[in-house]
Amino acid sequence: MNENVKKAENKMTKSIDRLAKEFASIRAGRANPGVLDKVTVDYYGTPTPINQMAAVSVAEARILVIQPWDISTLKTIEKAILTSDIGINPTNDGKVIRLVFPQPTEDRRKEICKEVKKFGEETKVAVRSVRRDTIETFKAMKKNSEITEDDLKNLEKDVQNLTDKFCKNIDTMVAEKEKEVMSL
Repeated sequence: MNENVKKAENKMTKSIDRLAKEFASIRAGRANPGVLDKVTVDYYGTPTPINQMAAVSVAEARILVIQPWDISTLKTIEKAILTSDIGINPTNDGKVIRLVFPQPTEDRRKEICKEVKKFGEETKVAVRSVRRDTIETFKAMKKNSEITEDDLKNLEKDVQNLTDKFCKNIDTMVAEKEKEVMSL
C-alpha cells in the first residue's frame, strides 16, 4: 500500500477516534464518566481534568460519584462542574460529589440525536477532505511523472474504497448512538 494511502488512513482513523470521544461526552440519561472529560479544575493554578484529581465511578445507572484524592479540592471540583456546560447540579456530602443524571425528555432525546447526526456529518466531511487532499497529492505526482496513469487510477480507487469504508463506519456509529439515546 502506498505511504500516502497509509497517511490518509491514519488521518481518517483519527477523525473516527475524535467522533467516538465526542459521542462518549454526549449525555444521554445514563451516568457516563465521559461527560467530565471536558471539565477542568483550577488546581494550584493549573487547569486539571477531574479524572486526574479524583476517582470517578458509576454508582448506579444514573449516578456518577466523584471522590477526590485530596478532600480539600472538593469545593473547587464542585464549582468547576457548576460552571461547566454539562447541565447537572452536583450534590456534595463533604466526602464525595454525586451527579444524578435526569431522565431526558422526548424533545431532549431528539435534540441529542440531531447533535449526533451533526457530529457524524462533520466527521464525514473531515474524511472526505482527507480523500480530496490525498488525491490531489497523487495528481501532482502524476503531473511530475512520479507515477503512471494506471497507478493514479488504482491509488484513487484505493483511497475511495478507504473513504467508503470509513463513511460506512461513521454511519454505523451514528445509528448505534441514536439507538442508545432513543432507547432510554
